[in-house]
Amino acid sequence: MLILAALISMVFSIYLWFFEDKDAGVFVGLWVPSILAFGAVIRPPR
Repeated sequence: MLILAALISMVFSIYLWFFEDKDAGVFVGLWVPSILAFGAVIRPPR
């Protein structure tokens, strides 16, 4: 689920960068590592 959220964020960031506002694209692009880091934090220990 988190990988899908990161992928959607990356695609949306690319869309914003090329078609709307580059600053908004950078802002949304910063969500990707944040989402993946969150997934690493909440991952249950083995």
